[in-house]
Amino acid sequence: MEGDRQLPKWEGKASAELRGPAAEEVWPLLADFCNIHKWFQSLEISYLVEGVPGQPGLIRYCGHRDHGDDEDDETSDMIKFSAMEKLLMIDPVRRCLSYEILENNWGLKSYVSTMQVLELDGNNDQSGRRCKIEWSFVSDPIEGWRLGDYVSYPDSCLQSMAKKMEDDASPSSTS
Repeated sequence: MEGDRQLPKWEGKASAELRGPAAEEVWPLLADFCNIHKWFQSLEISYLVEGVPGQPGLIRYCGHRDHGDDEDDETSDMIKFSAMEKLLMIDPVRRCLSYEILENNWGLKSYVSTMQVLELDGNNDQSGRRCKIEWSFVSDPIEGWRLGDYVSYPDSCLQSMAKKMEDDASPSSTS
């Protein structure tokens, strides 16, 4: 087609270390694919659209409302970001899942992401337990964004997610 040009795919990876919980405590939080809004800072809702929980082919809806400062503003509760995401693979042994974004209003095209929870050394006792979440993606370039700017977004989100998961999975962190 005229005007179509193949740009190189964007690839990126973020990681976050959690102190306190072991990988087997964090994995179920991440594997609960339709409840990502509990951990992802900018999502308010996520729910099952179709498929079987925990099985490839499952499709979830994710969204975030734009809460304007003016309560009388009729657009204050409009959906700012929405996406339909399909679970491609889930492997509880490797503590890993992959998904693709099918539809969205953010300009993401051909986006596939993999998230994995890794055990780190030093998990012999409660105080030394650690794990790491890695989040990688491959995407077509996003119009209006530079790769470096986009990569900082998943990194920021992952750091926030890890903190929430760390606090939730570690009852000792609240005492």
